[in-house]
Amino acid sequence: MSDDYLWDRSGEPDPEVQRLELLLGRFRSREPVPEIHVLSSHVDHRPFRALWKALAAIAAMTIFALGPWLLIRKSLPTWEVATLEGAPEIDSGRIGGTGHLTMGQWLETDATSRALLNIGEIGQAEIEPNTRLRLLATRVTEHRIDLLRGTLHATIWAPPRLFFVDTPSATAVDLGCAYTLTVDVTGASLLRVTYGWVAFDFHGHESIAPEGALCATRPGVGPGTPYFEDSSQTFQRALTRLDFGRLAPPDRSEALSTVLEEARPRDVLTLWHLLSRVDASERESVYNRMAKLVPPPAGVNRNGILHLDRNMLDLWWDQLGLGETSWLRMWKGSWPGPLK
Repeated sequence: MSDDYLWDRSGEPDPEVQRLELLLGRFRSREPVPEIHVLSSHVDHRPFRALWKALAAIAAMTIFALGPWLLIRKSLPTWEVATLEGAPEIDSGRIGGTGHLTMGQWLETDATSRALLNIGEIGQAEIEPNTRLRLLATRVTEHRIDLLRGTLHATIWAPPRLFFVDTPSATAVDLGCAYTLTVDVTGASLLRVTYGWVAFDFHGHESIAPEGALCATRPGVGPGTPYFEDSSQTFQRALTRLDFGRLAPPDRSEALSTVLEEARPRDVLTLWHLLSRVDASERESVYNRMAKLVPPPAGVNRNGILHLDRNMLDLWWDQLGLGETSWLRMWKGSWPGPLK
């Protein structure tokens, strides 16, 4: 795209900018452009032209970033459901090819059924066989379902914190992502993030899982510690025992030692979460292993981390290459620490 197009529309336009201009045309001001009086004919206009070019470029980027958000700022009273296989049901009634899910209704698939659920206008979810879910809320600021059992694959293209999935053991909070969530017959769940970020929350006990990470939950306990799918099986088994096992002190110490020994630099994601989950007496060993795998940056010291200083935790997180805490805090408020 030519810079002249942003200045006076005389250059070659970018098709994406044209598309956004068309979509957002109804927001265009109808007031006449105010006349600008030049005090002297000898004024050099080049600095002003450069300034306006820069401002126009910023405006175009803002439209590009906010355009999708402006277009989805409305809610739908019902969510469309399409049959992918078999005969999905809404409140025990077969939907045929397509149907509509309204507030309070249950969508259910049997062993031979699959469905595609439009999440208002912000995303979609593929519903796998043997799944039962209910629509709880559909409004501009919140789209929420209750996943009682089964599996869904969600893809959300809206800004973060608009889509929530309640399960018997935690709530999945979309932070701009794609993920798979499975709930078994006991109410335990497993989250697998394929793009972006997902927060798993249970009464303030929270885990943040990035792309490639998994996080399990258990009823009454909430989310465990997130871990990367390619971590060793020994690491994963020890972490599960640490998160959900009722271990005697020697067994707990053994499980933690195994997690620390098996951890790779990539697994500092898990160790970072563990800092605020282990006992104070165990925290130093977690710090030492983290410092060996990913040395703490300037501004981070042992004493601050052992006392869960939030700013230091943020600085160290930013060293992990998983995204900036400033961005995540913008959407999560007090995220991510200290976790409780």
